[in-house]
Amino acid sequence: MFTKFHIEHRIGYLTLDRVDKKNALNFEFVNEIKSVLQNAIADTNCKVIVLKSSSDVFCAGADLSYLEQLQQNTYEQNLADSTNLAELFQLIYNCPKIIIAQVEGHAIAGGCGLASICDFSFTVPHAKFAYTEVKIGFIPAIVMVYLIRKIGEGKARELLLSGKLISAHEAKDFGLINYIMPAEEIADTVKQFAITLCNETAAQSTATVKEMLAQIHNLSVSDAVTYAAQMNAKARSTDDCKRGIRAFLNKEKIVW
Repeated sequence: MFTKFHIEHRIGYLTLDRVDKKNALNFEFVNEIKSVLQNAIADTNCKVIVLKSSSDVFCAGADLSYLEQLQQNTYEQNLADSTNLAELFQLIYNCPKIIIAQVEGHAIAGGCGLASICDFSFTVPHAKFAYTEVKIGFIPAIVMVYLIRKIGEGKARELLLSGKLISAHEAKDFGLINYIMPAEEIADTVKQFAITLCNETAAQSTATVKEMLAQIHNLSVSDAVTYAAQMNAKARSTDDCKRGIRAFLNKEKIVW
């Protein structure tokens, strides 16, 4: 097993634990992360997911020794492997539950993608971030899809074409991560942030907002507005909306 998972205060902690390889990604590791995430999504006791590492490196990206082996594979075999990684990123991006990255060490290449694709990302000041693929003759193909959406093409070009290593503060300026916390405070800060999300946001609402954020990019303005109106109308009939409006009108505090 290369991961650990436990639930506390409705927070599912998914810990990357391939320490000897700095959490570098290969087929088996990616499959395991996908499986744990799918179980967390299905678990009604888990409302928010925290993705973190058990070591001082968040994720070093692709396992290079594994990539070297893949050079002997056929195109079809390599496509199956890259599709597996693409499915992991898609699972995180489309996850109906909020996912928070707790980054307490370097996040490089695919690891940087993992950190930045989460809904919220917290990091420590000494962590470094980079998409270094072009420096080893590879390409940041899958992470590119999400990075352009997150920070825009101009900033994505700067990072993806240079492969440069940037500091946590630079990563925040680029929009890769949200918050920088002292190492001794990050775990408790993430925990309290997640607890607040659990208590103050409706699960149906956050799932629908995430679904819409993923879909609206693909639509024209006219189609997007039509889609938004339809989703708005559907939301009004949900149990969470009825409960929330009733509590607001009755001046009752609601805990989700």
